[in-house]
Amino acid sequence: MAGHSKWANIKHRKARQDAKRGKMWSKCARAIIMAAKNGGGDPGANLTLRYAVEEARAANMPKDTIENAIKKGTGELAGESYESVIYEGYGANGVAVMLEILTNNRNRTAGEIRKIFEKAGGNLGTNGCVAFVFAAKGQLFVAKTDVDEERIMEIALEVGAEDVIDDGESWQILCAPADFVGLKEAIEGAEIPLESASLTQIPDTTVETAGDDARKVLNLLEALEDHDDVQKVYANFEIPDEQMAELD
Repeated sequence: MAGHSKWANIKHRKARQDAKRGKMWSKCARAIIMAAKNGGGDPGANLTLRYAVEEARAANMPKDTIENAIKKGTGELAGESYESVIYEGYGANGVAVMLEILTNNRNRTAGEIRKIFEKAGGNLGTNGCVAFVFAAKGQLFVAKTDVDEERIMEIALEVGAEDVIDDGESWQILCAPADFVGLKEAIEGAEIPLESASLTQIPDTTVETAGDDARKVLNLLEALEDHDDVQKVYANFEIPDEQMAELD
């Protein structure tokens, strides 16, 4: 889990930076549109939409932009139609990579993603080639300055969290997807600020990666996250702490 924790921390900090720049707005809008299209426009009755709206708010997306995205999903406003796709592949040193994609042109997206993999010394694989490596989890981050370990452990375990991880400046809490809402509400109810909270995919096993391979993997994941159609990126690498400090 250590390697994943390091990558989760990098993504977490990057997400905060992206939110400040408004970089994530278009991706959040797509997620909202898809969720509203598939399950209706009421976040109270559509859990997927609720998650998408909360992520959009965390990215400082304006309320009217969120509402317009919901209306596009329900058909009240005209908008593009997106398709949800899972892409899987391998980075350098056989690192497993899984992507959640929302695209309006699957052929275009597949070609672009394939080129990103190849440029970083990896390859786009077939459906199911790495999905078995990952398990769906709820993942929440709380700043250490806002709560001590004993208190966050107490709250987390009462609600059924699976793990609380020391992630540098933050506590990372993992839970089963079914416990995610309850855990999030328990932390908020204790008046402890959440830095972020989302449903994610956690690898069951990791691949130790170092040297040039480590740099290639990080470059691959950053390039994939920068692609407009890529919503989420998951990988199962582990990089030694001393090397991560040099690459970070």
